[in-house]
Amino acid sequence: MLSSKLKILFLCTGNSCRSQMAEGWARALKGDVLEPYSAGIEVHGLNPTAVKVMAEAGVDISGHRSKMVSELRDVSFDAVITVCGHAHETCPAWLDKKSTLRHVGFDDPPKLAKTAKTPEEALGHYRRVRDEIRAFVQTLPESLGKNVLSAQAGAGEGSRR
Repeated sequence: MLSSKLKILFLCTGNSCRSQMAEGWARALKGDVLEPYSAGIEVHGLNPTAVKVMAEAGVDISGHRSKMVSELRDVSFDAVITVCGHAHETCPAWLDKKSTLRHVGFDDPPKLAKTAKTPEEALGHYRRVRDEIRAFVQTLPESLGKNVLSAQAGAGEGSRR
C-alpha cells in the first residue's frame, strides 16, 4: 500500500539544530500528512540547546540523531526544504532531480548564541528560531505548491486501490 504522506527533507549544514527542529515540528504538527526527515551536508551532532527549547514547547527531539544527507539517498522525497544558506548553495544535485526544492532560511541559533551577553539571551535566539520554524511548518504542505500537492493526491489515490 502506498503512503499518502508527503516525504519532506529538511536540509541544513550540520543537521544539529534548525533541520532537527523542523523535523520535530513536522512530526508533531503535521504527522498525519507529512513523513518528515532531516539531514545535513555535514554531521555536527544533535544540539542540546535545540533539544531543550523544543522540549519547552512540548516536542521531544532527544531521540533524533544527526545524519548525512547521503544516508537518505534511496528515499524519494516530494520536497527538499533547505533551512540555511550553505545547504541551499551546496544541495546535492541528485536531490534537485527527484524533488521540489525550496529554500526557507532561518537564523543560526548557535552562531547567534556565541555573541549573547547572557545565557538567557542565548536561549532567546533558540526560542525565536524555534517559533519561526513552527510558524513555517504550520503552512505545510500547502505552501509547497500545486505540483507537490498533486503528487500527494496521486499517492492517496494509489493507496485506495
